[in-house]
Amino acid sequence: MAAKILPVVKLVTKVTVAGGALYVAYDTGLLGGSQEGSEVLGKAKAAIPPAVDEWMKYFGLELPAPPKIEFSPTETWNSGVQKSIATLSVAPTRVCEFTNQGIQYVKNLSK
Repeated sequence: MAAKILPVVKLVTKVTVAGGALYVAYDTGLLGGSQEGSEVLGKAKAAIPPAVDEWMKYFGLELPAPPKIEFSPTETWNSGVQKSIATLSVAPTRVCEFTNQGIQYVKNLSK
């Protein structure tokens, strides 16, 4: 009987953790716009280092200094989507150019 219950317990645990992570992400504003994401990132930058220091003192460990990363989510928000759309918008023109080059190449071979 325990062999039948264990997969169900594992599934329920995974769904609960995933649902909790999604709730926390939505509640803190990570799934909102770029301005909200930037605010949440600022809050995380302010809250995480003191918490890590406290835990490291508790366990008696010492970590190296974290690297400084300058990253602004408001500047890079959806940059991949913008590049993809820009590429798709010029795709018909590029296909036409490549088709004409191919036709010219075949004509030159047949001469």
